[in-house]
Amino acid sequence: MAMEVTQLLLNAQSVDSTARKHAEETLKQFQEQNLPGFLLSLSGELASEDKPVDSRKLAGLILKNALDAKEQHRKYELVKRWLSLDVTVKTQIKTCLLQTLSSPAPDARSTASQVIAKVAGIELPQKQWPELIGSLLSNQQLPAHVRQATLETLGYLCEEVSLDVLEQDQVNKILTAVVQGMNAEEGNNDVRLAATRALYNALGFAQANFNNDMERDFIMRVVCQATLSPEVKIRQAAFECLVSISSTYYEKLAPYIQDIFSITAKAVREDEEPVALQAIEFWSSICDEEIDILEDYGGEFTADSDVPCYNFIKQALPALVPMLLETLLKQEEDQDQDEGAWNLAMAGGTCLGLVSRTVGDDIVPLVMPFIEENITKPDWRQREAATYAFGSILEGPSPDKLTPIVNVALSFMLTALTKDPNSHVKDTTAWTLGRIFEFLHGSTVEIPIITPANCQQIITVLLQSMKDAPNVAEKACGALYFLSQGYGDVGASSPLTPFFPEIVQSLLTVTHREDAGESRLRTAAYEALNEVVRCSTDETAPMVLQLVPVIMMELHQSLEAQKLSSDEREKQSELQGLLCGCLQVLIQKLGASEPTKYVFLQYADQIMSLFLKVFACRSATVHEEAMLAIGALAYTTGADFAKYMPEFYKYLEMGLQNFEEYQVCAVTIGVVGDVCRALEDRILPYCDGIMTQLLKDLSSNQLHRSVKPPIFSCFGDIALAIGENFEKYLMYSMPMLQSAAELSAHTSGADDDMIEYTNLLRNGILEAYSAIFQGFKNSPKTQLLIPYAPHILQFLDSIYMEKDMDDVVMKTAIGVLGDLADTLGSNAGSLIQQSVSSKDFLNECLSSDDHLIKESAEWAQMAISRAISV
Repeated sequence: MAMEVTQLLLNAQSVDSTARKHAEETLKQFQEQNLPGFLLSLSGELASEDKPVDSRKLAGLILKNALDAKEQHRKYELVKRWLSLDVTVKTQIKTCLLQTLSSPAPDARSTASQVIAKVAGIELPQKQWPELIGSLLSNQQLPAHVRQATLETLGYLCEEVSLDVLEQDQVNKILTAVVQGMNAEEGNNDVRLAATRALYNALGFAQANFNNDMERDFIMRVVCQATLSPEVKIRQAAFECLVSISSTYYEKLAPYIQDIFSITAKAVREDEEPVALQAIEFWSSICDEEIDILEDYGGEFTADSDVPCYNFIKQALPALVPMLLETLLKQEEDQDQDEGAWNLAMAGGTCLGLVSRTVGDDIVPLVMPFIEENITKPDWRQREAATYAFGSILEGPSPDKLTPIVNVALSFMLTALTKDPNSHVKDTTAWTLGRIFEFLHGSTVEIPIITPANCQQIITVLLQSMKDAPNVAEKACGALYFLSQGYGDVGASSPLTPFFPEIVQSLLTVTHREDAGESRLRTAAYEALNEVVRCSTDETAPMVLQLVPVIMMELHQSLEAQKLSSDEREKQSELQGLLCGCLQVLIQKLGASEPTKYVFLQYADQIMSLFLKVFACRSATVHEEAMLAIGALAYTTGADFAKYMPEFYKYLEMGLQNFEEYQVCAVTIGVVGDVCRALEDRILPYCDGIMTQLLKDLSSNQLHRSVKPPIFSCFGDIALAIGENFEKYLMYSMPMLQSAAELSAHTSGADDDMIEYTNLLRNGILEAYSAIFQGFKNSPKTQLLIPYAPHILQFLDSIYMEKDMDDVVMKTAIGVLGDLADTLGSNAGSLIQQSVSSKDFLNECLSSDDHLIKESAEWAQMAISRAISV
C-alpha cells in the first residue's frame, strides 16, 4: 500500500479532475476502513526522504486535519479519536514526526512542526508524551536546519497548549532555547527568524520571567536587537513581539519606552512597509491598553488599581503625532479604495484616531497646523492627508473643543466633496463628513453643527456625491446614515422632512446603479435608507407607506429571476437579504403607531407570501434576514399572525434544525419568541414540535455554544405564552436548565471571553426560570414548581458567591428571586430564609447605582416580605 499511497497523494493534487476525485475518494475510504493504518502511512510518507516533496507535504496536511478542526464539536471528536488509538500506533507516528524535523526538505520539516504541535495540544493536557519538550530541546546542538525546525515546533506548541499545561521549568527552558536562537551571534537567519516567531507565541507563558527584572531586561534587549537585524522578516517578527508585549505586559514597559520610541520612529520613517506597519501597531496597541484602563477606572487610580495608566501616549505626544502625520503623506497613487486595503497611511491614520481617543483635547493643537498647512496644497496627497488627519481625530476631543473648528471647516469640505479633482480626496472628505455627523451631531451636542442655514447645502452635496464613483458614493451614503441618525429622537418634526422624498429617491437610484456591487455601495445605500426611515417623523409616514409596495415589487422581481449563473445567484441572494432587511425596518416603523399600522396591515398577506418564497431559495443570508423580518411582522400583526403559521411552521422547523448555519438557528429561536408574544396561547398546537427540536438542539454536541442562551430564553417565551400548559414540558426542560446552571455557576480560572459567554448563558437560564414562574402564577398547578425551588436558590447563591455577574444577570437574577416568592408564596418563603446569600444579594441590589437593578430588587423585597409573612 505504501507506493500506492504516494501515487494517491500525487493524484489528489492532479489538474485532471477525474484522477483527483478518484484519489480523494480512495484516501477517504482508506481512512474510514483502517484509521490506524491510514495515519501510519501518512506519517511514514512525511518522514521518508525517498518520497516526492508534494506527496510528503499533503500527507502532513491530511495528518494535521485528522487531529484538529475549526468547529468545536468536530475538534472534540478528533481529539477523542486520537486518544483512543493504540499506544504503539501513536508512538510510531510521533517517532516519524520527530524524525522529519531533521529532513533536508523545508516543506516536510515545516509540516511536521505543525503536526507535532497538534499532537502535543491533545496529549500534553492528558499528561501524555512527557518526554516531548526534552526531546525537542536536545536538538539545539544539531545542524542549523534541525534547530530551525525545532524552534518552529516550539512556537507552534506554545500556540496550541494553554498556560496551565506547561510547568515553569519547561517554560524557562523553552524561553532560553528561543532567546539563544534569536541572539545576533547565531549566524543563521532561518534559525533567528524561527526563534523570533517562536518567542511571539511563547510570550503568554513568560509571566514569571517578566516579573523578574534581570530576565525581563534580557528578553527585551534581545527583542530590541532583533528589530535592527539586516533581515526584513526578522525585523518584522521582532516588532510583532513588541506589539504582543505591549498588550500582555503593559505595566512592565516604563523602563524601555524611550528606547522603543526611538526604534519604532526609525522603522516608521526608514524601514520597509511590513516592518513600519508593525512599528505603528505597537503604538496603536499601547493606545488600546490605555483607553481600556481609562474607561475602567475613569482616570481615578489608587494603589489597588490592577494596572495603573502610565500615560505613555501623553508623554510621547509631541514626538508621536508628527511621526504619524508624516505617514499620512505616504499614500499610494493606485491604492485600493475598497475595504481591506492596508498601507502605511491607513495604519498611521488609524493610530492617530486611537491617540485622539486616548488623550482627548490635547491632540487638537498638535494636528491643526498640519491640516491648515496642507488642506489647499496643489498635490492631492497633501490635501487628502490633511482631510484624513481631521477625520481621524474627531472621536476623542470634547465637542466644545471641536465644534468651532468644524463650523469653520464644514463649508470648505462640502465644496471639496463636489469640486476636488481627485477621487482619493473626495473619498476621504465624504468619510470625514460621516465622522463629523457621527460624533458631533445629535441631541446630546449643545452647539448644533447642522443649522437651517446649511442643512440644504449638506443634503444637496451628499445626494450629488451619490452619483460619483462607487467608493465616494458609498462614503456619501455613510455620511447620510449618520446625518439621519443624529435626528433619531428630535420628536414630531425633523429638519430632514422637507428633503425626505428626494433622499429616498436618490438612495433607491443608487441601489439600481450598474456598479452598485462595487465598494459595498448597494449595501451602504440600503443601510442609509433604513436609517432614514427609522429616524423619520409622523409627517413623512404617508411617504414611508408608499415605500412598502416599491420594496415588495423589488423583492418579487428578484425572486422571479430565472436561470442565473452561480455568481449571479450569489448577488441575487445578497440583494434579497438587503430587501428583507429594508422590509423589516418598514414593518417596525409603520407598526409602531396605530394609524400607519392599520393602513400597513393591508400589505401583510402579500409580504408574508414573499417571505415564504424567499425561504424556498435556501440561502442562509436571506433566510436569516427573512426570519428577522417575520419576527417584526409577528409583533405588528399580533394574534392575526396565526393564519400564517400552518405554512410558516415548516420553515420555522427547518431553521431550528439548521446546525451548520448556527446564526440562522439562533435567529429562528429569537423569532419563536416573537411569535409566542404575538400569538400567546394560540402557539400551543406548535409547541410539541418546537420544544422537541429545542431539546434535540441542546442534546447535540454539534450545537454552537452561542445558540444555547437563546434556547433557554425561548423556553421562557413559550412558558409565558402557554402558562400552565407548559406542565408537560417541565420534566424535560427543567433538568436541562439545572445541568446548564451547574456548569455556568463556577467560572474560576476562566478568561474574559468565557466569563462573557457564561453571563449570557446564566441570563438565558434565569430568563427561562423567571418566565416559567410567571406563566404558572395564580394557577392551581404552581405546586409542580416547588421541587425545583431549592436548586434555583442554590444556583442564585453560587453565582452571587462567584462575584463575576454583569449588571444584566444581576437584574434578571434578583427578578427570579422575586418571581419565586411571588409565585410560590409561603412555600418559597422558608426556603429563601434558609438560603446562604439571598439576604446579602438583595441588599446589594437595593443599594445598586443601576436604577433597573434597584427597581427589580424593590419589587423582589415586597414579594419576599409577602411570602415570609403568609
